[in-house]
Amino acid sequence: MLKEFREFIAKGNAIDLAVGVVIGVAFGAIVTSLVNDVLMPPIGLLLGDTDFANLFAVLKEGASAGPYTTLVAAQDAGAVTLNYGLFINAIIMFLIIALVIFLVVKGVNRMKRDDEEAAPDMKDCPFCGTSILESATRCPACTSELSA
Repeated sequence: MLKEFREFIAKGNAIDLAVGVVIGVAFGAIVTSLVNDVLMPPIGLLLGDTDFANLFAVLKEGASAGPYTTLVAAQDAGAVTLNYGLFINAIIMFLIIALVIFLVVKGVNRMKRDDEEAAPDMKDCPFCGTSILESATRCPACTSELSA
Protein backbone atom coordinates (compact mmCIF):
# COMPACT_ATOMS: atom_id res chain seq x y z
CA MET A 1 0.00 0.00 0.00
CA LEU A 2 2.85 2.38 0.79
CA LYS A 3 4.42 1.60 -2.59
CA GLU A 4 1.15 2.44 -4.39
CA PHE A 5 0.87 5.67 -2.44
CA ARG A 6 4.44 6.61 -3.37
CA GLU A 7 3.67 5.92 -7.06
CA PHE A 8 0.53 8.05 -6.85
CA ILE A 9 2.37 10.96 -5.26
CA ALA A 10 5.21 10.70 -7.77
CA LYS A 11 2.81 11.18 -10.68
CA GLY A 12 2.83 14.68 -12.12
CA ASN A 13 -0.92 15.16 -11.73
CA ALA A 14 -0.87 14.86 -7.92
CA ILE A 15 2.01 17.30 -7.61
CA ASP A 16 0.39 19.73 -10.06
CA LEU A 17 -2.83 19.57 -8.08
CA ALA A 18 -1.02 20.24 -4.81
CA VAL A 19 0.79 23.23 -6.29
CA GLY A 20 -2.50 24.54 -7.72
CA VAL A 21 -4.24 24.28 -4.35
CA VAL A 22 -1.41 26.10 -2.55
CA ILE A 23 -1.35 28.87 -5.14
CA GLY A 24 -5.16 29.10 -5.00
CA VAL A 25 -5.13 29.54 -1.23
CA ALA A 26 -2.46 32.23 -1.48
CA PHE A 27 -4.40 33.97 -4.26
CA GLY A 28 -7.56 33.84 -2.14
CA ALA A 29 -5.74 35.58 0.71
CA ILE A 30 -4.53 38.29 -1.68
CA VAL A 31 -8.04 38.84 -3.06
CA THR A 32 -9.50 38.95 0.47
CA SER A 33 -6.99 41.62 1.43
CA LEU A 34 -7.62 43.51 -1.81
CA VAL A 35 -11.36 43.61 -1.19
CA ASN A 36 -11.31 44.27 2.57
CA ASP A 37 -8.31 46.62 2.75
CA VAL A 38 -8.17 48.38 -0.63
CA LEU A 39 -11.54 48.35 -2.40
CA MET A 40 -14.15 48.47 0.36
CA PRO A 41 -12.83 51.47 2.37
CA PRO A 42 -13.12 53.91 -0.57
CA ILE A 43 -16.49 52.44 -1.59
CA GLY A 44 -17.69 52.78 2.00
CA LEU A 45 -16.41 56.36 2.10
CA LEU A 46 -18.30 57.20 -1.09
CA LEU A 47 -21.47 55.70 0.39
CA GLY A 48 -21.43 57.92 3.45
CA ASP A 49 -18.63 56.49 5.60
CA THR A 50 -20.12 52.97 5.63
CA ASP A 51 -18.13 49.98 6.87
CA PHE A 52 -19.53 46.99 4.97
CA ALA A 53 -18.22 44.56 7.59
CA ASN A 54 -20.61 46.20 10.08
CA LEU A 55 -23.73 46.10 7.93
CA PHE A 56 -26.09 43.69 9.65
CA ALA A 57 -29.67 43.27 10.74
CA VAL A 58 -30.56 42.02 14.21
CA LEU A 59 -32.95 39.08 13.99
CA LYS A 60 -33.07 38.40 17.72
CA GLU A 61 -31.77 40.51 20.59
CA GLY A 62 -28.95 39.11 22.70
CA ALA A 63 -28.47 39.03 26.47
CA SER A 64 -28.04 42.80 26.51
CA ALA A 65 -30.49 44.89 24.53
CA GLY A 66 -29.37 46.81 21.43
CA PRO A 67 -28.81 48.93 19.51
CA TYR A 68 -25.46 47.40 18.64
CA THR A 69 -22.95 49.69 16.97
CA THR A 70 -20.79 46.92 15.49
CA LEU A 71 -21.22 43.33 14.40
CA VAL A 72 -18.71 42.22 17.03
CA ALA A 73 -20.73 43.93 19.76
CA ALA A 74 -23.92 42.22 18.58
CA GLN A 75 -22.24 38.82 18.46
CA ASP A 76 -20.67 39.33 21.89
CA ALA A 77 -24.12 40.08 23.28
CA GLY A 78 -25.38 36.83 21.76
CA ALA A 79 -27.67 38.49 19.23
CA VAL A 80 -28.70 36.59 16.11
CA THR A 81 -27.70 38.72 13.12
CA LEU A 82 -28.08 38.69 9.34
CA ASN A 83 -24.63 39.80 8.10
CA TYR A 84 -25.41 41.22 4.67
CA GLY A 85 -22.32 43.44 4.63
CA LEU A 86 -20.03 40.42 4.85
CA PHE A 87 -22.11 38.83 2.08
CA ILE A 88 -21.51 41.87 -0.14
CA ASN A 89 -17.76 41.55 0.53
CA ALA A 90 -17.92 37.85 -0.42
CA ILE A 91 -19.74 38.68 -3.68
CA ILE A 92 -17.09 41.25 -4.60
CA MET A 93 -14.32 38.71 -3.84
CA PHE A 94 -16.07 36.13 -6.01
CA LEU A 95 -16.40 38.57 -8.91
CA ILE A 96 -12.70 39.48 -8.73
CA ILE A 97 -11.64 35.82 -8.64
CA ALA A 98 -14.02 34.99 -11.51
CA LEU A 99 -12.60 37.88 -13.57
CA VAL A 100 -9.02 36.74 -12.98
CA ILE A 101 -9.86 33.13 -13.86
CA PHE A 102 -11.66 34.32 -16.99
CA LEU A 103 -8.60 36.35 -18.04
CA VAL A 104 -6.26 33.39 -17.43
CA VAL A 105 -8.48 31.01 -19.43
CA LYS A 106 -8.80 33.58 -22.20
CA GLY A 107 -4.99 33.91 -22.35
CA VAL A 108 -4.48 30.15 -22.42
CA ASN A 109 -7.06 29.78 -25.19
CA ARG A 110 -5.34 32.51 -27.19
CA MET A 111 -1.98 30.76 -26.84
CA LYS A 112 -3.53 27.45 -27.96
CA ARG A 113 -5.19 29.16 -30.92
CA ASP A 114 -1.91 30.83 -31.91
CA ASP A 115 -0.12 27.47 -31.75
CA GLU A 116 -2.77 25.84 -33.95
CA GLU A 117 -2.59 28.67 -36.49
CA ALA A 118 1.21 28.61 -36.56
CA ALA A 119 1.42 24.90 -37.33
CA PRO A 120 1.21 24.31 -41.11
CA ASP A 121 -1.16 21.70 -42.48
CA MET A 122 0.76 18.46 -42.91
CA LYS A 123 0.14 15.12 -44.63
CA ASP A 124 2.06 11.88 -44.94
CA CYS A 125 3.82 10.91 -48.15
CA PRO A 126 1.97 7.84 -49.52
CA PHE A 127 5.28 6.31 -50.68
CA CYS A 128 7.68 6.74 -47.73
CA GLY A 129 5.42 7.94 -44.88
CA THR A 130 7.41 11.14 -44.23
CA SER A 131 5.38 14.06 -42.89
CA ILE A 132 5.29 16.80 -45.53
CA LEU A 133 3.40 20.02 -46.19
CA GLU A 134 -0.16 19.62 -47.47
CA SER A 135 0.66 21.83 -50.47
CA ALA A 136 3.77 19.82 -51.51
CA THR A 137 3.77 18.34 -55.02
CA ARG A 138 6.97 16.30 -54.51
CA CYS A 139 8.22 14.52 -51.38
CA PRO A 140 11.54 16.00 -50.18
CA ALA A 141 12.58 12.65 -48.67
CA CYS A 142 11.93 10.14 -51.48
CA THR A 143 11.39 12.65 -54.33
CA SER A 144 8.20 10.90 -55.38
CA GLU A 145 5.77 13.04 -57.34
CA LEU A 146 2.56 13.50 -55.45
CA SER A 147 -0.84 13.78 -57.09
CA ALA A 148 -2.87 16.89 -56.45
